[in-house]
Amino acid sequence: MVKVVGVRFKRAGKIYYFDPDELQIEKGMHVIVETARGVEFGEVVIPIREVPDEEIVAPLKKVMRIATEEDEKHALENKEKEKDAFGICLQKIRDHNLGMKLIDVEYTFDNNKILFYFTADGRVDFRELVKDLASVFKTRIELRQIGVRDEAKMMGGVGVCGRELCCCSHLGEFQPVSIKMAKEQGLSLNPAKISGNCGRLMCCLRYEQEAYEQIIKHAPKIGAVVETPDGQGVVIERFLLKETAKVKLDKDNETDLRSYRFSELRVIQDGAVQEESDIEDAEMEELKALED
Repeated sequence: MVKVVGVRFKRAGKIYYFDPDELQIEKGMHVIVETARGVEFGEVVIPIREVPDEEIVAPLKKVMRIATEEDEKHALENKEKEKDAFGICLQKIRDHNLGMKLIDVEYTFDNNKILFYFTADGRVDFRELVKDLASVFKTRIELRQIGVRDEAKMMGGVGVCGRELCCCSHLGEFQPVSIKMAKEQGLSLNPAKISGNCGRLMCCLRYEQEAYEQIIKHAPKIGAVVETPDGQGVVIERFLLKETAKVKLDKDNETDLRSYRFSELRVIQDGAVQEESDIEDAEMEELKALED
């Protein structure tokens, strides 16, 4: 076991572990640490605790110090400088007529580097832009091309649920989301209804997926022939969260539909859940484009 503290550099960013050394560090404190990018200012979100050795990415660096009032002031000054740098970079992009969209600017705490985040449809030759920016700021310049999910995370916004976007409020890392999840959850395969502000599948599709997968394991498929307390029938619809199925009984009266709990049904002949065969090729391509 290794003693660590968890530090986050952005509100909903990834949490990194550091060695607290002999410092009395508590949750909510700001600390100064050394990272691959240089010296950084971060917030402690996980107080001192012990974690298994396999969870650590070696070498584990030590916390340099608990942030002082001077450090706090310097961090705020960097935020102000980032606003100015954003405007300057925007103008330089126009001057060089580059097909890129500037999203965010970030100073490292020690001011040894300025990072400019942007999106673009393809590769962008920004070598002249970097030289131009370096001559203005007199420090190292790094331009990073990011994806649409990262763009939404940085810019923020409100989702269709009326709440702040998950990616910028609490999600530290993105998890893969697939069309299969939307199908298994019985959602409409309408791109407008299952895609988020970023234009990709909504991250929240993953939240309940594990529960759906567990239910599907013992749920009869649509089209399955089943034995019910009232005789044989065919499953024509199922409601996974309620764990019930609508069954058309094997009688002359075709309107004899009844609902049963999955536990009341015994599968005699397996069926097949309707696949995307009824979806036009163009529609399926559009849906697949929503996946990362």
